[in-house]
Amino acid sequence: MDPRLSVIGERLEEVARIIVVCSGKGGVGKSLVASLSSLLSSRSGLRVGLLDLDFHGPSCHIILGAQKASLLEDRGLVPPTVAGVRLMSLAFFAGDKPIPLRGADVTNALLELLAITRWGRLDLLIVDSPPGMGEEILDVARILRRAEALLVTTPSPLSLSTVSRLVQLLKSLRTPIVGVLENMRREEEGEVAREARRWGIRYLGWLPYDPEIEAAIGDPARLLSTQLARRLGEVLREAGILARSM
Repeated sequence: MDPRLSVIGERLEEVARIIVVCSGKGGVGKSLVASLSSLLSSRSGLRVGLLDLDFHGPSCHIILGAQKASLLEDRGLVPPTVAGVRLMSLAFFAGDKPIPLRGADVTNALLELLAITRWGRLDLLIVDSPPGMGEEILDVARILRRAEALLVTTPSPLSLSTVSRLVQLLKSLRTPIVGVLENMRREEEGEVAREARRWGIRYLGWLPYDPEIEAAIGDPARLLSTQLARRLGEVLREAGILARSM
């Protein structure tokens, strides 16, 4: 057994709850939901960490305006705190350079990042997972055994088709599913809610398409003042995610 697995267990022993934000495909707003959920959780009084595992396109540091944040070395790496959120991302190591990982390199990078990160005591660790159903999500399910999945989709038939397969995969891995969140809803429609019932998972609610978001990227205070943040806060409270876990 890889000795890093026992180290990871120690690193995460003071983390009460782990929620992995997943999507069947890219472009559905998964990273924004993960980042904004971490900000809302921190504002509600929770001790929150955000781990960006989208190795091929990390963006949480950009959403939170943390491009210049730095890690502290102390028996491992201590994530910087950005707007009340402890943030860890491979982008802190690679900068703007591409991260061409494949095969075993992906698993090794994930194990190394989890093994060296000192989170300390957290009520909630939110993980922004890579989109799709590749090796990364399989590794996350295998390594973070306590993790629960929160799925993000748009109402488009293409997104619904891919998230349907993701639900089947997560169920086969016995990963608990918090529910599915409908993003970028433009009109009254109930297709995602109907599909959630068919999949046998909880429909958490919907988020509107918000044209203010692009201008707020990089400014946590401005992000929290958007219509999207207000609506997401309502959904997370209803789902019990903004309740203190420890």
